[in-house]
Amino acid sequence: MTAMPQTDSATGSTSTRPVIPAPRPWLVVLVACAGQFLVVLDVSVMNVALPSLKADLGLGALGLQWVLNAYSIAFAGFMLLGGRAADLYGRKTMFLAGLGLFTAASVVGGIAPEGAYLIGARAAQGLGAAALSPATLTLVTAAVPAGAARTRAIATWTAVGAAGGAAGGFVGGLLVDLLNWRWVLLVNVPLGIALLAVAALGLREGRATTGRRLDLPGAVLVTAGLATLAYGIVQTEMSGWTSAATLLPLLGGLALLAVFTAVEKRTKEPLVPLGIFRNRAVSAANAGIMLCGASSFSMWFFMTVYAQNVLGYTPLQAGLALVPSSLAVLVGSKTAPRLMAVTGARALAVTGILIAAAGFAWQSTMTADGTFLTTILGPGILMMGGIGLATTPLATLATSGAAPGEAGLVSGLVNTARTMGGALGLAVLTTVAAATHLPPGPGSGAIGSVGLDDLEALSLVPGYAMAFRVSTGVLLFAAVLMTFWLPRPARKG
Repeated sequence: MTAMPQTDSATGSTSTRPVIPAPRPWLVVLVACAGQFLVVLDVSVMNVALPSLKADLGLGALGLQWVLNAYSIAFAGFMLLGGRAADLYGRKTMFLAGLGLFTAASVVGGIAPEGAYLIGARAAQGLGAAALSPATLTLVTAAVPAGAARTRAIATWTAVGAAGGAAGGFVGGLLVDLLNWRWVLLVNVPLGIALLAVAALGLREGRATTGRRLDLPGAVLVTAGLATLAYGIVQTEMSGWTSAATLLPLLGGLALLAVFTAVEKRTKEPLVPLGIFRNRAVSAANAGIMLCGASSFSMWFFMTVYAQNVLGYTPLQAGLALVPSSLAVLVGSKTAPRLMAVTGARALAVTGILIAAAGFAWQSTMTADGTFLTTILGPGILMMGGIGLATTPLATLATSGAAPGEAGLVSGLVNTARTMGGALGLAVLTTVAAATHLPPGPGSGAIGSVGLDDLEALSLVPGYAMAFRVSTGVLLFAAVLMTFWLPRPARKG
């Protein structure tokens, strides 16, 4: 490479430093989206493997629950810390570190000899995902200039992330049916290694800010608060909302977040500058993303267990049945940038949420003898097509007003809103479903339990239908909220 003269702006002197060409934007977007796909996939990919885990490792209901929850708690709890670390230590550094930890933890989980190793590995996967995920959106927004091109890039990132959650059932079912449950985790290893190599060679380091220190007290408080709150949320399915096992961590998490807020107001270099929430687009769009996440994450869970426990689908058949819904969210996300140019981000977000609400309302009419066309295909396309149309403008609005030094933080907020919304929504809706239909006694909270007999499986349907009705209400509330809260487009002329 030819050394080119470079002028030092501080001294005016000229030096000969090699010019490192900027990576092509499409390569950055490809790498970032691939990383996001991997970590979102693992939120749901283990669902269909639970029966095999129960048989192979002898895990009980609580152990099976924590195979799922260890990942989501660590993912949600450390997300803001990961976002700020990307600002301070570099996007490429955090992407590689997070992906390396995620890949190594997948090895440990895939060869786990007993449940404790698997649960620990899932928590480590979640920690790696929390470091990697905020960096992916920051990489995209830094590589592509503001405007239509960036909107299309964010739409691709949104679509791929949504597809990761949607593909979990299909990928997990395929691997469990053809190989065994261990490959649900081990498949991450060759993919992670290949992506590490491409990222190490193809990405260029970039920091949004220098000369600052990580706000360690704030990082500890927000991480502990979110993780404790997430722990309390997932306890609701096992213990209910009024038990001490649920209330103590919920109250403790809220208390830690209150202390975090007080600390951030006084520190000179806060982890989360609270003034960012005065930006109407950032605060409103993140609220919308959280409410959409609460519904969409739950949709994949309930539809997967409905297809298997009620309609009698195999894991692979259940995954294949949801492929059209996965394609719908991709089409919605990729169509959104063109529609935004005509309607504006605010109008499109509200329209997408209303379309999704119509799909959830249709899904709430499900019956025990439902058909693929009327209880999976039709409502699934509406639900996820609408979510795809809504989340792209919301993510664009949430990141468009960020200062350069806060890009990682805002990306972390977007991912935290979506993940925490999903965890909260799933916990609330499974509790609603259990209260609606399951008879009292052991297992009354195990909505996704395996090994159900035919009579109990049929009794699940009214609860699932109620969960979709509640989701419809959540989305209608989100549409009203976004109508009045999202900033109106500036008038031309």
